[in-house]
Amino acid sequence: MISKNKIKEIRALERKKIRVAEGLFVAEGPKVVGDLMQRFLPKLLVHTQQWNAPEGEWEDIVVSEEELQRVSFLQHPQQVLAVFRIPDDQHDDFPVDELSLALDGIQDPGNLGTIIRIADWFGIRHVYCSHETADVYNPKVVQATMGSLARVKVSYVDLKELIASAPVDYPVYGTLLEGNDIYKEQLSANGLIVMGNEGNGISPELRKCVNRKLLIPCYQTDATHPDSLNVAVATAVTVAEFRRKMF
Repeated sequence: MISKNKIKEIRALERKKIRVAEGLFVAEGPKVVGDLMQRFLPKLLVHTQQWNAPEGEWEDIVVSEEELQRVSFLQHPQQVLAVFRIPDDQHDDFPVDELSLALDGIQDPGNLGTIIRIADWFGIRHVYCSHETADVYNPKVVQATMGSLARVKVSYVDLKELIASAPVDYPVYGTLLEGNDIYKEQLSANGLIVMGNEGNGISPELRKCVNRKLLIPCYQTDATHPDSLNVAVATAVTVAEFRRKMF
């Protein structure tokens, strides 16, 4: 059984201000919780008897499906909800010999979570976010990652300073309308791929840092073709082409 106060405490973590103050975030479902427990330390597990809870030094509360429904952020709760501790946001040294992603003002939680999942699929270990990008510990972002947050390091940094710290002529890619056809370009095995805001694209300040401009061509010749791709879809297309050309 779970108390009303405990439900209130968990539900309050939907707000970034509370997450930051408490240093906690929420994840739900056996797959997501199981993956995140490999990296993050749980403070609390709330679950039904159906879920086989591991033993550990955290608070464990067994609830009914109705109680889980009251505390869950999901329309259809999935056996377990976990409250994890947010680690210190200290990013590793910039891995200039790898391919990394930089997200410039991504606002939609679903897009951010999906991009992290895409990074995980294509073996990208570091995602750097501008301070204007949505909070990675938003419950909607966490769920959209489907556990990939356990394997992808996400850091919030000044992207211009990050790029300035890279070696001279370091490859900084960006998808822009004036870019070169990505399918005809020679792509490097390392570099930083910058993806921009859903509505405005890459900010003018950061565009100046892009030294290799790419374009995902549209094969629809009708005048009414879409203006752009969803940023998560564009990220998948871009990263897939980088990986394809590695072989």
